[in-house]
Amino acid sequence: MTCAPVNRIIPLSVVDGPGNRTAVFLQGCNIACAYCHNPETQHSCISCGECVGGCPSGALGIVDGKVSWDSARCIMCDRCIKTCPRNASPKVKQMSVEEVMDEIRRNVPFIRGITVSGGECMLHAGFVEELFRAARAEGLGTLIDSNGTVDFSRHTGLMSVTDGVMLDVKSWDEDAFRRLTGASGAMVKRNLRYLAETGRIEELRIVCLDGEVDAEAVIRGIAETIPGHFRDIPLKLIRFRPHGVRGRLEGHAAPDDGTMERYKATAIQNGFNKVIIR
Repeated sequence: MTCAPVNRIIPLSVVDGPGNRTAVFLQGCNIACAYCHNPETQHSCISCGECVGGCPSGALGIVDGKVSWDSARCIMCDRCIKTCPRNASPKVKQMSVEEVMDEIRRNVPFIRGITVSGGECMLHAGFVEELFRAARAEGLGTLIDSNGTVDFSRHTGLMSVTDGVMLDVKSWDEDAFRRLTGASGAMVKRNLRYLAETGRIEELRIVCLDGEVDAEAVIRGIAETIPGHFRDIPLKLIRFRPHGVRGRLEGHAAPDDGTMERYKATAIQNGFNKVIIR
């Protein structure tokens, strides 16, 4: 059976794509955004045991040299995540496609589809493809939420069963992208073209944070890169919020309303018809 590390499954979500959806978050990411609000999804637990003693409900233990998690005893206080020196979570389960589908089926008929996110879910592309085939067989829609740094064009089987991709464009300038994420943004631009040409962009997203994200350059760059494709694609301008952020940006202030409206005006001036501030 194909398995993947599942950080959590949100049964009913209205923020992970259109309509009511089940959102599946996979563990592991190939970049490290300074503004990441769920950094515990980036790295895998190495069973150092630092979190075990501080668990107030006794949900964590060591079994055969590895940290074990008892979900029935867990009170979801997240003290273990705050304790972990790697910002990892011990509450990750290796789950098969069928096990994930069992969780999803509990939410039918109240959902119109599923969204798979992360971390970066494209690191587990084979698993996502199998999951999407199973979901489609039961009449559910399928969306990917991605940072765009994995080559979508190499996964044509997955693309054939994907309704769309919600693509984060974190920065346009290469140096700014590296400062923010620790990686190159070249693949994001390649994926932007590929997904636009194949009609697979569900939504474009920019997390807005002055001094860190060149949001207006991102808006102009998208418009110049995929002319003829972008106008009716929803552009979501996401206000940075420090909740969950760890590291150098954890105390950074969120952009004010005037700044967000300025970004929206820039997007409209550049031809975007569907601009949402969140």
